[in-house]
Amino acid sequence: MHILFATWDGAGTVPIDFGIARRLLARGHTVTVLGDPTLADEAARAGVELRTWRKAPHRASPAREDDVLKDWEPRTPIGLFRRVSERLITGPSADFAEETMAELKRRPPDVVLVDAVILGPMVATEAATVPTVGVLPGIYVLPAPGMPPFGLGLKPVTGTLGRSRDRLLNAVVRAAWRSGLPALNAARASYGLAPLTDPWDQLRSCERVLVTTAAAFDFPADLPAFAHYVGAIDDDPQWAKPAPGTPSDQTGSIADWTAEQRRLPLVVVGFSGSFVTGQDAVLRRVTAALTALGVRGLVCTGPTIDPDRIAGSEHVRVVRAIPHSEIFPDADVVVTHGGHGTITKALMAGKPVLCLPKFRDQHDNAVRMTTRGAGLTLKAGASSFRIARALERLLVEPGFARAAEDLGQRMRAELDDGKLVELIERAPR
Repeated sequence: MHILFATWDGAGTVPIDFGIARRLLARGHTVTVLGDPTLADEAARAGVELRTWRKAPHRASPAREDDVLKDWEPRTPIGLFRRVSERLITGPSADFAEETMAELKRRPPDVVLVDAVILGPMVATEAATVPTVGVLPGIYVLPAPGMPPFGLGLKPVTGTLGRSRDRLLNAVVRAAWRSGLPALNAARASYGLAPLTDPWDQLRSCERVLVTTAAAFDFPADLPAFAHYVGAIDDDPQWAKPAPGTPSDQTGSIADWTAEQRRLPLVVVGFSGSFVTGQDAVLRRVTAALTALGVRGLVCTGPTIDPDRIAGSEHVRVVRAIPHSEIFPDADVVVTHGGHGTITKALMAGKPVLCLPKFRDQHDNAVRMTTRGAGLTLKAGASSFRIARALERLLVEPGFARAAEDLGQRMRAELDDGKLVELIERAPR
């Protein structure tokens, strides 16, 4: 089979999308990725063909000014929803549809995968009647009975008051999403498709939608029949694997820990791979907390922050990146912003987590972890003292580690590359 994957450079979404592509290649299929030019290194590493967006929104470079969303600017969740809708999900639907249709004609695929954060490509595949599979990168984010409204870090609630809360908040969220409906319907009309009353009804044109997290991690809810949990995809991003001997290869900085230092607990810190306002200040406070505790610390700054801007210490090393899959098994605690990839890798390694969430899905990921007792959450602006006290609890109270191992075991049990690929392979039938 030949598979076209229409996607975008969404930072944490990239390892998920290319992880799926690699699994399809391993099954003997061919894959073309239609995405941002900044995905070239990931495409080369995965061994897939890359076709780039031209008119549709895309990142021309990793530079901050080339970020499509600049989603650190909105000050409220509703403002963020509208920003993402206008700039990505629905606003540019016509351009995404036009370029997807051109690719369908250039090399007709057997099935098309579409990252569900961009609905425009689905307009083209629906019009061309090409079997399509949506990919939700992370937790289930759409309104569903039993699922708390997305973006607010809420726990599930029951009873009359709980149902009223969810109805009210979901109505507000739906209204924000519907601000982009005219653009989506205009794109649909140009292909002779009927208008929608909710933008997310576009997903119903898909044969199925893959939810790329573990059901054990997400909250239980009554999801539509087309939604399928396929487990967390734990591939490391390309930027976390520098070539040995290059200036970004940081492995030497931790190889010289003394035998005495190696007996100390290890706390690994991994934050966002994309720009987040104030992330350097958070990293400084976390590093200061690790130094005060006297534990062994490994602080990974990610591709947007120079490690030289974060002062380490004798026991605390600051590096740009080390693959989480390689270092998390050695950790005692993981500290993160709460991005889906980092938090699920930590939990599947059985490690308790301290989250300092700020935006996107981070609060929602964090509450799924704390509800299961597998870690703690602090505000992103928490002081070094409060961070140190939280870390101390995670290191000395065994209940957190037990809960993390239990949740991680259930998440690992859901890993099934065969199921993931088969759900895609069955789409054309």
